[in-house]
Amino acid sequence: MPPPVNCSSGDVEAMRIVLLGPPGSGKGTQARKLMAERNIPQVSTGDMLRAAIAADSRFGQQAKEIMEAGQLVSDDIILGIISERLAEADAQDGFILDGFPRTVQQALDLSDLLDQLGQPLDAAVLLDVDFDILIRRLTGRRTCSLNGKLLNIYFSPPEELDACINAGGELLRREDDNEETIRNRLDVYRERTEPLINYYKKRGKLKTVDAGGTIDEVFERLSANL
Repeated sequence: MPPPVNCSSGDVEAMRIVLLGPPGSGKGTQARKLMAERNIPQVSTGDMLRAAIAADSRFGQQAKEIMEAGQLVSDDIILGIISERLAEADAQDGFILDGFPRTVQQALDLSDLLDQLGQPLDAAVLLDVDFDILIRRLTGRRTCSLNGKLLNIYFSPPEELDACINAGGELLRREDDNEETIRNRLDVYRERTEPLINYYKKRGKLKTVDAGGTIDEVFERLSANL
């Protein structure tokens, strides 16, 4: 792995990483904490699509037409949007890719793109979680109807759950947070995305982090690995 490049501030080392892990592994949460610590952007596929469309960029225009037609945005357009995003000033000292790549072919295309940009990947970080914990994390997710706070009936402190209910609120569950839907999502992950683990391992890029425990415990392990 090439040595990290110092950020312009001189205080934090740059890091170009991909976050891997199944739904419920905490990728988005850990990416936001890394973003704050390292002062580098979280580059999320969904966020990039929305931003490119809002900015009316070349690839954003193409994506908008495809989405309005009810079709899936192609990998070529996603890669174009990634290229536009990584050209922005805040990504010059590093980035955290979250949600892409999802397949080995996407990883190969991403590698070619990053080489062209002169921003090769430093590491692919796998957030590794026991299957039973994933199910409980996903099926237990609730949102307080009063303040929108995200909670979990299995893992949140009882006083936080009680506070919402005692104040007259409800613990709302998303329709797709049922066990059947979640197991299907995990099956898709295993079939399409799990092969990325071996892809990055063979290239000496893989770092594995135990993603069980509290958010802060996982972040401590993640930081130590990086």
